[in-house]
Amino acid sequence: MTEPHAYQADGAAAGRREGPADGTRCVRAGLPEPAPGQPFLPGPVFAAPYHLDPWAGPAAAPDGYGRPDNPTRRLLEAAIGELEGGDCRVFASGQAAITGLLLTVLRPGDTVVLPSDGYFSVRAFATDTLEGIGVRVLFAPTAGPYPAFDGVRLVLLETPANPGLDVADVPALAARAHAAGALVAVDNTTATPLGQRPLDLGADLAVASGTKALTGHSDLLLGYVATRSAELLAAVTGWRNVTGAVPGAFDAWLAHRSLATLDLRLARQTANAEALAGLLAGRADVTGLRWPGLPGDPAHPVASVQMRRMPGVLSFDLGDAERVARFLDAARLVGAATSFGGLHTTADRRAQWGDDTPPGFVRLSCGVEDAVDLVADVAAALDASR
Repeated sequence: MTEPHAYQADGAAAGRREGPADGTRCVRAGLPEPAPGQPFLPGPVFAAPYHLDPWAGPAAAPDGYGRPDNPTRRLLEAAIGELEGGDCRVFASGQAAITGLLLTVLRPGDTVVLPSDGYFSVRAFATDTLEGIGVRVLFAPTAGPYPAFDGVRLVLLETPANPGLDVADVPALAARAHAAGALVAVDNTTATPLGQRPLDLGADLAVASGTKALTGHSDLLLGYVATRSAELLAAVTGWRNVTGAVPGAFDAWLAHRSLATLDLRLARQTANAEALAGLLAGRADVTGLRWPGLPGDPAHPVASVQMRRMPGVLSFDLGDAERVARFLDAARLVGAATSFGGLHTTADRRAQWGDDTPPGFVRLSCGVEDAVDLVADVAAALDASR
């Protein structure tokens, strides 16, 4: 098997890393300067109002009211910003982050290009809400072909796409979009900032659900937007503050605590995905296997250059809904659950949520169990489900 870090590509296309390696960056990201008697990561600050200076009011201190101001949230934003390579604003969920981004950037009469194979809730929001306020919505597959970007305000890429795992060539598409005057945002949920840094690849914005692999413990909801543009950051911040789409202090603290193990978790998840991909590729009763780390996968040529590591998520088809149910019933180490990126291996039949996938299509998210146990369990469950 390939070592977990074999996909850490070098060069401009992948975003050349300088400074500490991933594990060190994850452990140290966003921590305050050490002080005797203080914890490594300060505990959550729970506050709605703060004491104000009677004369200067909120201008005298960084915190005046809990919706726009919270020191726990700022530490988390600093941490994610370090990993993404930009300034960050966190939201109450991934959906709050991406809808906030779309409504911040787009106005009636604008045109947006969205992935036709991306997260179904974003596509539903586009057709139900964006089109309703006069935004023209175009859809394109993650792997292309893409329409001309002339007159487009925003191109949103999701790469690797959820749940089909196609990969978009971010540098090439960003160059095309910028030449036409369009902004580019990349949904980085599946890859995480250790898998790729969209801002290094030419994107104007990175957006993601931190609910999934970024925090990885299946115990909180979180989203974020990151950018290197002061103008875009101010607009996103303003939107978040006036709509109130902020995470609570305890969720922010839990998320920051969880970041420290991101490198370790992703390494095990990638290794497990590679082991399961090898198993599934050899079975005649499994079709449609997708994992960008497989040399024969359609996404591999771009992913192997663009991504620093492959995700712990793969997809395949078991033929029908009944066989998926039998497989999940028989498995002991694969839980039936939606979402992905957690410590526990889970699988999800995506058609039941509204994704345009065949009835037997499965998205499987590898946890951090030992690969030998996971492979044996999946093999036995597949045998029992036939």
